[in-house]
Amino acid sequence: MQMRVHTEEGYSIAILESDAIVIHHVQDALDALANAKYQGCDALVWKQEHIVPDFFELSTKVAGEILQKYTNYQMKLAIVGDYSQIESKSLRDFIYECNQGTQFFFTATEEEAIAAIKRT
Repeated sequence: MQMRVHTEEGYSIAILESDAIVIHHVQDALDALANAKYQGCDALVWKQEHIVPDFFELSTKVAGEILQKYTNYQMKLAIVGDYSQIESKSLRDFIYECNQGTQFFFTATEEEAIAAIKRT
């Protein structure tokens, strides 16, 4: 699991880099969190394509379990992707609520992800 560290205005953000799905289970998300913490980061950025599609099926509870772990360890997370075609009202509502908070963000670009993390 490769990460690039982006440092800006006192924030160190680990940006996951891969051409494949690397977050299959909660343990994979915890490994990414530990790797980011080890590198001195307080936030992580993933791309939608890094995550198993079950994450976006709220009934599987994968998203809830991962986000709960990140809350427990006080790690911010932004997930970059195209969310414009989401048909599930519950997923749209979930993304909206996350974006209103200070811990988790769903954004269209890496730049928007970094900005969301920095504003909190």
